[in-house]
Amino acid sequence: MKAIIYSDNGGPEVLQLVDRDVPEPGPGEVLVRVAVSGVNPTDWKTRAGATNPKQFPEVTPHLDGAGVIEEVGDGVDAARIGQRVWLFMATAGRPTGTAAEYTVVPADRAVPLPEAAGFELGASLGVPALTAHRALTVAEDGPNRLRPGALDGKVVLAAGGAGAVGHAVIQLARWAGATVISTISGPEKARLAVDAGAHHVVNYREGDPVAEIRGHAPDGVDIVAEVALGANLALDLAVLRTRGTIATYANDGGKAVELDVRQNMNLNTRFQFLVLYTVGAQALTAAAEDVAAAVGDGALPVGEEHGLPLVRFPLEGTADAHRAVESGTVGKVLVDVSPT
Repeated sequence: MKAIIYSDNGGPEVLQLVDRDVPEPGPGEVLVRVAVSGVNPTDWKTRAGATNPKQFPEVTPHLDGAGVIEEVGDGVDAARIGQRVWLFMATAGRPTGTAAEYTVVPADRAVPLPEAAGFELGASLGVPALTAHRALTVAEDGPNRLRPGALDGKVVLAAGGAGAVGHAVIQLARWAGATVISTISGPEKARLAVDAGAHHVVNYREGDPVAEIRGHAPDGVDIVAEVALGANLALDLAVLRTRGTIATYANDGGKAVELDVRQNMNLNTRFQFLVLYTVGAQALTAAAEDVAAAVGDGALPVGEEHGLPLVRFPLEGTADAHRAVESGTVGKVLVDVSPT
């Protein structure tokens, strides 16, 4: 099979296209013929060695993907052979991700994908959708599971709604019944956030964004899903309701975070820092189940017309796909691996 690998941390140039044997699924595992692989910021950061030291002599990157189950290991229902699936956390604690024609994952990381959902949608779920789910289910006064009606009466602020996680926050929050406000930096990103389903968009670079958000949410925002905590904290606190939650999954721009303790005591602010690697099995399972339900309801479409442009590369162009993600390309970067 064709696979992308790297043996040393470094820039995109360390990625190589090689031939490898098709792996065999072990007990509790499935072998998946990968159709589309999704690329996330964590994939290039792991490749670059920016997060943790490389754990394995050779790594095939990418946590997310979609394809068809070809074989199952002991303990897995043989009826799953031929099942269309989306994959998540493929390289968590493992050396073989989805940037290959075949990959092996634990059976519970291969989630059934409805026939009506394309593989490009399946490969766009994973990290963005599971992160969004976690951000929306950690509030003191909110639900710990999502379904239609779970967020009725709540107001969600999706920071950076034109990004992959922000897009998923908008879609999942709207599916669950919330009023969704998204902050954006310009008209093109505003269009994407609206196409994703945001009820209101606010340009944080113009006018008085606090007053504008408060105009849409006079009692304040219940949950902020934050991508740039250091840069946006003052805005977040100015619009947060008492006992509101700021769930932060990144700190784009790297600005230092300084907290006014008294201000946050008075607000009873809840801060939730999150990363999927350490969120725990229970949270991951719940998120995968709820995201699968949303997909079944048609609530998580992707593509330009749905607010998330797809930027596609062939398997041999995986290094360019990584460069695109590193440079902040708007939309979801995908690698087309093999036809199914």
